[in-house]
Amino acid sequence: MAHKPEPKARGLARISLGAALRAGSDKSVAALYALTLLLVGFGLIMVLSSSSITSYVADQGFFGGFWRQATFALIGLPLMLLAAAMPISFWKKWAWVLLGFGMLLQLLVFTPLGVEVYGNRNWIQIGSFGAQPSEALKLALVVWIGAVLLKKEPLLGQMRHEIIPVVVPGAVFVLGLVLLGDDLGTVMIMAALVIGAMYFGGVSWKTLGVIVGGGLFAVAFFLVTSPNRMARLFDHAGGNDDYSGLGWQPLHGLWALAGGGLFGVGLGGSKAKWSWLPAADNDYIFAIIGEELGLIGALLVVVLFIALAAVMLRVISRARDRFGKAVVGGILVWIVGQAFVNIGVVIRVFPVLGVPLPLISAGGTALIACLVAMGVVISIARDGAEYQAELAAEHGRTLR
Repeated sequence: MAHKPEPKARGLARISLGAALRAGSDKSVAALYALTLLLVGFGLIMVLSSSSITSYVADQGFFGGFWRQATFALIGLPLMLLAAAMPISFWKKWAWVLLGFGMLLQLLVFTPLGVEVYGNRNWIQIGSFGAQPSEALKLALVVWIGAVLLKKEPLLGQMRHEIIPVVVPGAVFVLGLVLLGDDLGTVMIMAALVIGAMYFGGVSWKTLGVIVGGGLFAVAFFLVTSPNRMARLFDHAGGNDDYSGLGWQPLHGLWALAGGGLFGVGLGGSKAKWSWLPAADNDYIFAIIGEELGLIGALLVVVLFIALAAVMLRVISRARDRFGKAVVGGILVWIVGQAFVNIGVVIRVFPVLGVPLPLISAGGTALIACLVAMGVVISIARDGAEYQAELAAEHGRTLR
């Protein structure tokens, strides 16, 4: 059956925050809100615990890191509601503009506003405000891919139309901008996002195979041409366990996890957060979760992300068109995939990549970007629920 066209939006007059909050008869919308709020709330608690000592040492008081993260949550949650209230036609219409704006922000890291953090030039600093433009660029990129795949739908199946312009020049140029700042970890997450969006958007297996093969070759090239990345890789393989070397952070992260046992040492009782574990409230917050809440708490986080993936897969299956499937698929790979990469780094399945735990780790730009992305998913879920109701009504009329 051909897809029934969606209702046309009448500008921003159709935006209703009340509609965004109403789950209606669709369980996916309610589940998305519940899981997002659970993860953010849990993250705030763990940021408070993991950052309290370093905040105090930095003369910010025990609550300095927590108040900063809570402020970003208070900014991000209304933006999530606003994104959820937008009609799906809004994202299709403004996809190119959003991508252009995202690339413009990313270019700012190469101006005097750009700053280097842990060897990566992927941040901008304006006074006391710092931001990571690549987080916003992730969302802009996935929305743009969805819009392009929908526009080129009659041509899909032909490799050149599946690759151009999504991969070349689109994704290659965008990922190149981020890679110029030497942030390979973020580039790998964005590359996975692109592949996820294209897979769920219905791109052929042949094209996906070519893209994945090219991506693996590129990763290998950038690994062997960077002494720092090779050092991290050898450290992961057991070549650098010296306290003074790169092995310090992953070693103490693993010790923190092991020290938690089954039930943990209790909330606030971590020893690793006393300046033993770098980035305890950010990239390695999962180690603090394991130490304080034990295996039970760590598994709870894993279950929450698995549940989020299951709900997003349901949204994909009920989406109105290729745009919704591609966008939700890309965001699923971004948020859930990045979560498992972060966890894999902490348990030493992967080398250190420098990616945070989405919706939980400290970091304002990442939190706001993930919340807005979840708002876009909710917008598509609401539209999918309306589409399913339209199909049911049409089927009922046919039977009569």
